[in-house]
Amino acid sequence: MHFTDLEIENKLKKSIDLADFKIPTPIQSKSIPISLTGKDILGTAQTGTGKTLAFTIPMINKLIKNKQAMALIVCPTRELATQVMQTVLKLNIREIGIGNALLIGGESMQKQLKKLKKRARIIVGTPGRINDHLERKTLNLSNVNYLVLDETDRMLDMGFTPQIELILKFIPKDHQTLLFSATLPNNILKISQKYLNNPERISVGSLSTPIEKIKQETFEITQDKKYHELINQLISRNGSILVFVKTKHGADKIVKRLKYDGHKADAIHGNLRQSKRDRVITGFRNGNSRILIATDVASRGLDIPLIQHVINYDLPQVPEDYIHRIGRTGRAGKEGSSLTFLTPNDRSMWNSIQRLVDPNFKTLQGSHKRNFNRNKKDKTKYNKKTRFRDKKKSNFKNRDKSFNKKDNRNSDFKDKKKFFKKKNNRKSDSKNKKKPFGYTNNPNYFGAKTKDENVNLGKKKSSFKGNKKFKNRKRPKNFSFKRFKKNR
Repeated sequence: MHFTDLEIENKLKKSIDLADFKIPTPIQSKSIPISLTGKDILGTAQTGTGKTLAFTIPMINKLIKNKQAMALIVCPTRELATQVMQTVLKLNIREIGIGNALLIGGESMQKQLKKLKKRARIIVGTPGRINDHLERKTLNLSNVNYLVLDETDRMLDMGFTPQIELILKFIPKDHQTLLFSATLPNNILKISQKYLNNPERISVGSLSTPIEKIKQETFEITQDKKYHELINQLISRNGSILVFVKTKHGADKIVKRLKYDGHKADAIHGNLRQSKRDRVITGFRNGNSRILIATDVASRGLDIPLIQHVINYDLPQVPEDYIHRIGRTGRAGKEGSSLTFLTPNDRSMWNSIQRLVDPNFKTLQGSHKRNFNRNKKDKTKYNKKTRFRDKKKSNFKNRDKSFNKKDNRNSDFKDKKKFFKKKNNRKSDSKNKKKPFGYTNNPNYFGAKTKDENVNLGKKKSSFKGNKKFKNRKRPKNFSFKRFKKNR
């Protein structure tokens, strides 16, 4: 099947040919004919399978036929929205000439307002900025009859559910909805039941397994040696490399270190302005910087055909993001490779990723446990108290035997005990004895001390030497403290 075989307008066929799109991917060949009939679609496919073209071709065909119609495409991130708009502009040649507007955060409102005033009929944007325009009443969605929710699972993960529901209130009930997602959790099924009208379910490949042409490797390492191993990997690999890290601060820190070590690297994360993000992505596409350090902002929808290697410097926070990360390489049938650094602390997250990628991972663990239990010799029930007593008895018996056997250690020990007792008795006796009379330089020493001791017997020592001074001291009867009054 070719794009020329589709029942679409000749203008659109020409633009597809000029854009050099020839053979449709499985998701495109399945969804485009159904969406051309006007049915709602619930589409699921892995990243890099051509979902963007699957909804842009029917959209433009519909807008060519109906001059009053409008289309709205909602995306989770700015990068994905700009990428969708680039695909739209490829197909929207002069002969077609449909007005369009990109509504994303980080760009000036004035530019967007100018675009909207020129009767924009294709609107691509993020939920936040679309709602901003709806509140300002600068965006009218009353003519929208074609709605696309792209990467819906990502939008729900990012907390855009209330904003999406607000947008849907401004769209007329009689419209066609195409919902595309890489995964299909329960919350997406609920939304599809609520807002889609008898949708056609289209799925291509397994939702949990990554693309087969991606070579996956792991490298067990400690946290302090990660950076040095990253340098080794960057030197040993050819082509562009996308490195995923956990935090924005971590991304900037690694870029500084890489630049200091003589590597061309850039960072992309949520703190960058849109203009800076665009510069970084275009620089990476053009090959100005070979290494791109990214947070999970770039894990979805970032279509850069040059990416040959993906390195997971840190594991993702959500297991599903692992599939989207490595899906940045091996796009459109090309081969790619991914490497994941694993520290001892990553074990539990890696297990959950393995369960997502390999459905038999859980059952394998269970069979291993069963085999381990079979190999146990004693099948009697474990009684904690009896086992503890037995151990205690056996330990003491063994100890006694060992003492009796080896060089009569027990008897030596008793002899030593007796020796120390005698020694202590001598010390105590010496303390109790009276001081012996002997010669000294001070002839009054012995005699004087004993006399003082006899004199002072039965008398209490006074702690206060000068108590006689204050014995007859009298205090006035009428004594009171005068209050201090502050002069105001």
